[in-house]
Amino acid sequence: MLELKNIRFDVEDEAGRVDILKDVSFTVEKNKFVVITGPNGGGKSTLAKVIAGVLNPSYGSIWFNGQDITHLNITQRAKAGISYALQQPVRFKGIQVLDLMRIAAGKEMSIGECCDVLSRVGLCAKEYVNREINASLSGGELKRIEIATILTRGTQLSIFDEPEAGIDLWSFQSLIRVFEDMRASIKDSSILVISHQERILRIADEIIVVADGRIREQGPRDEILPHLLGTAAAVGVCERMSTEE
Repeated sequence: MLELKNIRFDVEDEAGRVDILKDVSFTVEKNKFVVITGPNGGGKSTLAKVIAGVLNPSYGSIWFNGQDITHLNITQRAKAGISYALQQPVRFKGIQVLDLMRIAAGKEMSIGECCDVLSRVGLCAKEYVNREINASLSGGELKRIEIATILTRGTQLSIFDEPEAGIDLWSFQSLIRVFEDMRASIKDSSILVISHQERILRIADEIIVVADGRIREQGPRDEILPHLLGTAAAVGVCERMSTEE
């Protein structure tokens, strides 16, 4: 489904060129829940943005369903079947949840259809369908509404960049249940999550560890996770790993 070939990404600063991603290659197969983890500043979020089309790689190629999408922008990749959820979802003053869901779906959704999707992400639909996407919503509510829009789109690849960022423990517990349900119902699609959290790592089919812009480890969860839990302090995978249990 998704294949990255020798991806590099660099930027220029006062000291010269800085390599953020260094020869990154991996494949995400259909019907897989893949988690990319690693220390802060290792290049994970940059990698997510490169896949989604927010950033253009300096070198290498990206293939999706057999098509070279390296030079497609984020809108073109969205049309090709890739969704991207930000660390901090955007607030839209004056736009109601129902409006946003209809925009995501690209069609006229009924209130009932909208409520069905909101219920899937653990929101009491009647209380949210006419709410504005503004400061009255908590971080956890925004995250779940964003996930609802991605479910509505029904794209083949959904990318979530640190979905646990900026939410409280109760919201995190709800978010985990949403991802567990998504993993259980995955069909002809794949999910790619950037995360530090052990409970999200435990849902994964495969784990990719990125540090210093390179892939340090990758493989099935049962192979990679025990090593991460045993060496978290050394690898710097997650400052909070295992604290959510």
